[in-house]
Amino acid sequence: MHHNEPTPEHLDVVVDYESNGWTVVRVSVDVDICSAPVVQEAVVRLLEDGRRHFVLDLSPVTFVDSMGLGMIVAITKRIRAHAGSLLLACSNDHVRKVFKVGGLYSVYAFYDSVDAATRRVPEGSGLADWPHRRA
Repeated sequence: MHHNEPTPEHLDVVVDYESNGWTVVRVSVDVDICSAPVVQEAVVRLLEDGRRHFVLDLSPVTFVDSMGLGMIVAITKRIRAHAGSLLLACSNDHVRKVFKVGGLYSVYAFYDSVDAATRRVPEGSGLADWPHRRA
């Protein structure tokens, strides 16, 4: 089997659903060199299908490596190019610390849950000013 072919454990790495105008992309595994391309491909496919406003649900995630951070930056740029929005749902302090150490915590909107992230209906491009630091 080639490394690029999906393996059975990668078939449910990413699940997407709609909530209050947002496309929630739930990542069910740690975001690393193996899973990052799967997540990125899923988001790109959703963008191509016309989705624009995303919540990346990292609730089940306990670890993000540099590949994972790079993938999140890459999908943010793609979403911004389509005048979309990206929010992160993550309550894990260790995962948030990875964003802080990587210098990315202040340029993303973090929420403790998907419910909190999707409370407001998306408006316009939430990434128009990205990567400027959030207040």
